Amino acid sequence: METYRRQNFQGKTFILDEVVFIDCKLTDCDLFYSGGDSEWANCQFENCRFHWRGAAKNTLALAQVLGLIKTPTLPQNLIPVPGQKPN
Repeated sequence: METYRRQNFQGKTFILDEVVFIDCKLTDCDLFYSGGDSEWANCQFENCRFHWRGAAKNTLALAQVLGLIKTPTLPQNLIPVPGQKPN
């Protein structure tokens, strides 16, 4: 496994499978996860975007269908209404 210790990252892209972060701070990063081994210890994630792929995406979808995880919803004012022009 690749290991990062006591580092700060900004605007980076990581594939999280087979990666360990210890005492790290990630800011505005894109994080891709497919279901492999990954560890985070004492880390901070600010404004990061998680992208679920493969087995991880399927597991997340199953957990949502089973009601184990809430499905995110858009606020009503962000849902487009047919025939209505956006503000």
